Amino acid sequence: MQQGDQTFISLRPGGGRSGAAGTRFLAPRFDSSLAAIPAFGSFSSDPSLSNVAPSIKGFMFPEIECPNSWWGTKPFRDNVLPEVLALLFVHFSSSLATSHSYLLQEARGHMKFTCLSKGGGFHLPPCHMLNFCGIRILMDCPLDLSALIAFSPVPTAFDALPFEESNNNEANDLLNSNVGSEKRQKIEKHLDAKSLIFEEPWYKTVKNLHLWNISFIDVVLISSPMGILGLPFITRMKGFSAKVYVTEASARLGQLMMEDLVSMHAELRQFYGSEKSDFPPWLRQEELEMLPSVLREIICGREGVDLGGWMPLYSAADVKDCILKVHTLKYAEEACYNGTVVIKAFSSGVEIGSCNWVLNGPKGDIAYLSSSSFISAHAMSFDYRGLHGTNALIYSDFSSLCDTQDVEEGDNYSVPTADKLLPMSFQNFDEFNLNSDENLEEKEKLIFISSCAIECVKGGGSVLIPVNRLGTILQLLEEIATSLDASALKIPVYIFSSVAEELLAFLNIIPEWLCKQRQERLFAGELLFAYVKLLKEKRIHVVPAIHAHKLLMNWQEPCIVFCGHWSLRIGPAVHLLRCWCGDPKSLLILEDVLNPELALLPFQPIAMKVLQCVFSSGIGLRKVQPLLQTLQPKTVLFPEDLRFQINFPSEKPFSVLHYTEAETLEVSCQKNSSELKIAKDLASHLYRITFKNQQIEICRLKGELFMENARYHLLPDNDPKHSISRSLVHCSLPDSEKLLAALSKVGINASLEPASDTESQTLCILHTQDPCKALIEIGTTSAVITTADENVASLIYKVVDNIFGGV
Repeated sequence: MQQGDQTFISLRPGGGRSGAAGTRFLAPRFDSSLAAIPAFGSFSSDPSLSNVAPSIKGFMFPEIECPNSWWGTKPFRDNVLPEVLALLFVHFSSSLATSHSYLLQEARGHMKFTCLSKGGGFHLPPCHMLNFCGIRILMDCPLDLSALIAFSPVPTAFDALPFEESNNNEANDLLNSNVGSEKRQKIEKHLDAKSLIFEEPWYKTVKNLHLWNISFIDVVLISSPMGILGLPFITRMKGFSAKVYVTEASARLGQLMMEDLVSMHAELRQFYGSEKSDFPPWLRQEELEMLPSVLREIICGREGVDLGGWMPLYSAADVKDCILKVHTLKYAEEACYNGTVVIKAFSSGVEIGSCNWVLNGPKGDIAYLSSSSFISAHAMSFDYRGLHGTNALIYSDFSSLCDTQDVEEGDNYSVPTADKLLPMSFQNFDEFNLNSDENLEEKEKLIFISSCAIECVKGGGSVLIPVNRLGTILQLLEEIATSLDASALKIPVYIFSSVAEELLAFLNIIPEWLCKQRQERLFAGELLFAYVKLLKEKRIHVVPAIHAHKLLMNWQEPCIVFCGHWSLRIGPAVHLLRCWCGDPKSLLILEDVLNPELALLPFQPIAMKVLQCVFSSGIGLRKVQPLLQTLQPKTVLFPEDLRFQINFPSEKPFSVLHYTEAETLEVSCQKNSSELKIAKDLASHLYRITFKNQQIEICRLKGELFMENARYHLLPDNDPKHSISRSLVHCSLPDSEKLLAALSKVGINASLEPASDTESQTLCILHTQDPCKALIEIGTTSAVITTADENVASLIYKVVDNIFGGV
């Protein structure tokens, strides 16, 4: 619309056009019973910002003004509202004493969703990339520890190596890559222990994550302790500046797991020595071609694209630095990122501290449903009520795939469905869960494992349990202790781990993260876990390492041992398995390893008994549809891999979009309306003009529009009460000389260090020595101020804030 010298651009849902240089945009709204407020904001003439105005993506508009030339006594001819492309609806309300609330009908909001990896069960959760409200969010950062089975465990003697060398030679001479290549070439068609890779292992990260620019990630959400194991790989990368959110319990448990992994890996590093190059020989193409196909697929992936995901393990210092960058949350605690997205975590019930996420933005809300368990014997139960009624729900529980893998080949297993899905109440769904026998099946499984262990030790054999699931270990300890008491056996139980002592102490002080039954024990004056009593009676021995002096003093066989690692490639399990693998009276209890034959390959021939167990780690297939009926989202993003197992009927209260790995979906997550809070001083000056033909009212305001906690706020110009508390978004390049001069004016002496790396996202670096040491890093997307003095940090922030141009 043209009015004199002013050009106004009206909002268009899902798109729009920009005006000429220095143009403004108009956003009125109409309804039979609602009034309309025009809002104006200046925008840059940069063509790349042509779609900024129609979307209002959380920018703060410092100058909201209405041109008087446009508003006359009769702003529209005969008070008739002209045709516009779209209108901003505002509902008047005067129920608040300090401000007025209005509902904004916004342009259509979209979310971009990319599945990076569907994971591989409990130990390898899925990983996704989400673009919501202009914020790029990484969902979980796991580590594929199952790929360790391609490597050989630490050899106990030189004759165990695949090289025909004398035992008198040094280890480095024995690990000659050329000799190893010739040997592997000879046994290419036959897979045995000598086919494995005899090198210090690298670790496999999410295969598609390395294709993304880490510096562009804004937020990382961690859903479980297993989902944080790969985080130090990206936090140590140059350019990483994202905020990491995780529950308090998951952060601590994840830290202990990473420290234990570093400790177990140290034995391999000590044997093989430090890395001679940044590119190990086993990753070379000629070496990979000589590997057996099973090992080659583990290293390269089925399509040969996984090589970029291999990295050397991080150090203890990397773990410490990673944890320092983490922001911890309690369940249902709100965290707001950049004033635009409100983040909440709700218990998932799978593990202590594990959670699902709800993201609430100005244009819609999203629920992220990870692996969840309705009934847990140790962790807080699944809080599915917190996920109710969102615009979009991402279903990311791939554990149901394990249910279909247990079905015999040739069977086409699927869950029977009704012809029509209707919404289900919370009460009906709770009753449906109570009638389920899944919890009874898990209990019977633990009792069976315990009985097998007791029978084994009665026969004079020892039991090795390399299980890394915390909940399973706690429940097995209780079942085995009960069985030992009933049988009057005096059998010692050992727990091998460098962090076991810290872990057991931590579990005893976090009742708020445990299930209701455990909390009731605490209120009744009972112990949270049975292991506390066993530790006091010295029936459980916690040992940091297999060579510890404490172990040598009280070692006794037969015994029951809990230790890591479930891959059977690192940790105490390797040495104990080598000791007992030839004993037919001993027992090995394995988790659900994808390839048990390959996992046990270095220990062949095996005479000991092997019991492989599959533990539940998510939502059963039969509960998926009732859960979605209860949550009632508008749109469900569902894995393509489960399409044939879950047959949704044509009539259902939500739409379903199926997603696959490495494909991006654009999903609408639009709210019907959003809330705008207008200050009382502004609302009291509303002057309404009535349009007779449309039966609506329109009025004008002058104020300052910004966003806080995913809500729009309209305040009077230069309101001192809000000028400091809100976070600003800036859009300009820094003038370093001007910044140095401004710092000098406030008594801060700084020196400029130009960025040496042309490919870096950092534009300039400033160092200050007086009055306090500080580092100011100004990049293309952010400015970071690092100092130990809060007053100096606040002063530098004000200076930088004034130098930049606000949007």
